[in-house]
Parts: sequence; structure tokens; C-alpha cells
Amino acid sequence: QVQLVESGGGLVQAGGSLRLSCAASGRTFSSNAMGWFRQAPGKEREFVAAIKWSGGITYYADSAKGRFTISRDNAKNTVYLQMNNLKPEDTAVYCCAADLTPGYHPSNRRAYAVWGQGTQVTVSS
Repeated sequence: QVQLVESGGGLVQAGGSLRLSCAASGRTFSSNAMGWFRQAPGKEREFVAAIKWSGGITYYADSAKGRFTISRDNAKNTVYLQMNNLKPEDTAVYCCAADLTPGYHPSNRRAYAVWGQGTQVTVSS
């Protein structure tokens, strides 16, 4: 099984930056891609960004394009989410997830079988 641990969340002012990390352990070779999702209070979990381990193909939600960058370090089995120009509406719990399916379904929550515990991101205005 794959285990995921996120870190890097915190409190930041609007316009600031944060970098989230997601360290994967266990049977990481079984994961085809990794994704970041977020959930704000009272809202459904939504897709933010995804990346394939092989080739580094990325995919972003419209809300993340131009401000967020997802990357991976295969040697460290770690995925990052660099978030710039943060806005109060980015406030949420951010979770990384592992896609264990053979295809690539970056924004489909059901494609992700393993989830981390999440890290809180709070953006003040």
C-alpha cells in the first residue's frame, strides 16, 4: 500500500506564497500519478492539480492555472505544489492523493485510491 504525508501548510497573507509537499512511501511504484485536491468548509472537495510520475505530464484546474505549479522528485517520491499569489478563496485543507489506475484521470476524484491526511492553508485578506 502507498502512504502519503503532506506538509507545508500554514497562514499567509493574500499575495503570498506557500509550497506544499507530499511524501509517498510504501508501494510507490504502483502509483501512476499524483494529485492535489482541496476542501473548504461547507464545500465539496475539488481538484487542484495533478502530475504523472513518468514524464511529468501536468494538469491544472482553472483556478490554479498561472498561480500554482505542481512538480515531482521521483528520487524522493515527493510531489510539490508551489502556490503563488494566494487569495483568501484558496483557504482550504489541501490533500494529496495517489492514482493507482493504469490510465490518467487527473481531475477525477474516484481515480485516486490513497489520500493523505491533509494540511491546512489559510490565506488572510
